[in-house]
Amino acid sequence: MSDFSPYPYKPSLVLPIVFAVLIGVSLSVHVFQNLFWRITFFLIWGGTVFTSGWIMRAISSQDARNVDLYIAQTVLVLAGPPIFAAAEYNILGRLMHYLPMHAPLHPSRVVVLFIYIGIAVEVLTAIGARRVSENGPGTDKYVSGGTLISVSLVLQGVVECFFVSLVALLHRRCTRAHTLAPNVRSVFIMLYGTSALVLLRCIFRAAESFSKYRKGCDSHNCGSVTNTEWYLYVFEAAPMVVYTCWLNIIHPGRFLPSESRRYLDPDGSTERVGPGWLDKRPTWVTYADLFDVGGAIDGRPEDTKFWLRPEEWPACEDGSFALGTASNWRRKKNQGGPESKHFDP
Repeated sequence: MSDFSPYPYKPSLVLPIVFAVLIGVSLSVHVFQNLFWRITFFLIWGGTVFTSGWIMRAISSQDARNVDLYIAQTVLVLAGPPIFAAAEYNILGRLMHYLPMHAPLHPSRVVVLFIYIGIAVEVLTAIGARRVSENGPGTDKYVSGGTLISVSLVLQGVVECFFVSLVALLHRRCTRAHTLAPNVRSVFIMLYGTSALVLLRCIFRAAESFSKYRKGCDSHNCGSVTNTEWYLYVFEAAPMVVYTCWLNIIHPGRFLPSESRRYLDPDGSTERVGPGWLDKRPTWVTYADLFDVGGAIDGRPEDTKFWLRPEEWPACEDGSFALGTASNWRRKKNQGGPESKHFDP
């Protein structure tokens, strides 16, 4: 037993250090950017977890027989990307606040929607992980547990596809209404790109899981995806580095106002400060019926469509994000204090 190693190869020391540094640098930039363009704690949280995972893997590579270190680095590396993905959900919700006339659901419930779905996926993962941990490789229960884990990974990819469909729906509505301003277009491109990176990672993890949790597979005979280390860095580490750096460069705080009541007028350039998203249903109903199915059937009350009454809402005098003349940093500096609503959920 002393010669047993959970790694089917000799793990690299250099590569996890390189990726820990790259992600750590991006994390540091996000912390700095958060001082000026508050967005969401998900990027900072995800970056911290993911960086810790690669640091732990570097330590584990020097003690490859230590199962506890192996488990720790595996959990942290696996946990980082889903947290990163949550940042996308928050950005989409913020974009819907900016474009309320095109939003298919309550903007502040976008994250809630994906939490609902995520809980179902995590339940499958937990059941599968328990079966795997309680049974030996190759046994029926071990394989069935691994199958549940594999299915949950596939569902993560399905969730990401559903997210992209919501982005595409909002994009299509903006295009048809001629409200696809340059700042909105930049955010859409960023969301499509980062979603593709998350989906690529999901496909890799699902392929790895189906290869690993099957009969006839032991720790050193599970196919090239599991037994070759470079797959992990090409399809897990590298896409997430591009993801977090992309959000450093195309930071939503540069393109969208931090004030959730500030929205883009249907003319595609003027911005106004409205009342915020109006939903007269009881709060619990807004959580239970995220897409307002009842409202879709009966018709949404006209008095909640505040963007149809522009004369009631003052135009912003500090410029327009749609025209590239407004800045959250300048507004925060001029106000000398925190704003009423930020990107935080």
